[in-house]
Amino acid sequence: MWPRIGGLRTLALGNPGEMRANLNALVLAGVKTATAGLLTDEYATENEELEHVGERLALVDDHDALLGVVEVTGVEVVRFADVPWEFARAEGEGDRSIEEWREGHRRYWTGVGFPVDDDSQVVCIRFRLVSAGDGGIATGDLGT
Repeated sequence: MWPRIGGLRTLALGNPGEMRANLNALVLAGVKTATAGLLTDEYATENEELEHVGERLALVDDHDALLGVVEVTGVEVVRFADVPWEFARAEGEGDRSIEEWREGHRRYWTGVGFPVDDDSQVVCIRFRLVSAGDGGIATGDLGT
């Protein structure tokens, strides 16, 4: 089960360290508005349900400290080979083509123990940043 903050599931992007810091900075800057996960490995391993439209997630750093809150605006499960370029661009990670996105994600998931092939099921999540900044989200009702 993924950690919770104020009743919200956490969104811990990438690997801890430089990667997570960079991805979080992209979200907080409004550049990254999507992320992808593996259905049969990441969700099944953690016994988590898919996110749903309208759900709010707590964006966290390496120490599970709250950085911001995002709201899910879309969720779709597609084959790895069928992830569209429009979605890959919305991840905001600087990929110049869908092939580059696929190679980078294949390398990442394989590196964390989840090798993928064209038929691997990918959860494509779109979101928008709803709150961020010092003091504004550390307390209170994070769901509103």
